[in-house]
Amino acid sequence: MDVVLREVHDSDLPVFFRQMNDPEALHMAAFTPKDPADRDAFDAHWKRIRAGGDVLRTVLVDGDVVGSAAVYGDPGEREVTYWVDRAYWGRGVATAALLALLAEVPERPLYARAAADNAASRRVLEKCGFRLTARATGFANARGEEIDEVVLTLGA
Repeated sequence: MDVVLREVHDSDLPVFFRQMNDPEALHMAAFTPKDPADRDAFDAHWKRIRAGGDVLRTVLVDGDVVGSAAVYGDPGEREVTYWVDRAYWGRGVATAALLALLAEVPERPLYARAAADNAASRRVLEKCGFRLTARATGFANARGEEIDEVVLTLGA
């Protein structure tokens, strides 16, 4: 299985939109847009972030679009995020994609957040060198309630 990153193309966006509307993936991610089925809001979000200074990548497996990975935010507070199609969960794709992204973006520290009960995402982050540094609570749109989250840090 060949996992690579490339710049985001317009043709990737319908795939990302479909992936972001998987109910099981939404529950796992927890901290999602208020209405992930709002295509206009999705398109406006991607237009805005593609015009900014964030590092946005499409995740490919054997040439197929299977997700996205990004580094975003202000210097000194930048965070990583990723989304992998549920069909590829548990196969090392998220770890490989995040490692490739981290190799592209040498600045440190970098931060990551995850729902505290999202053990799979936490494992991915820890395999990539992130360490638990804080706990917080936040409103999870996908769950409709406040939940616990973990904050992890890479570098100091």
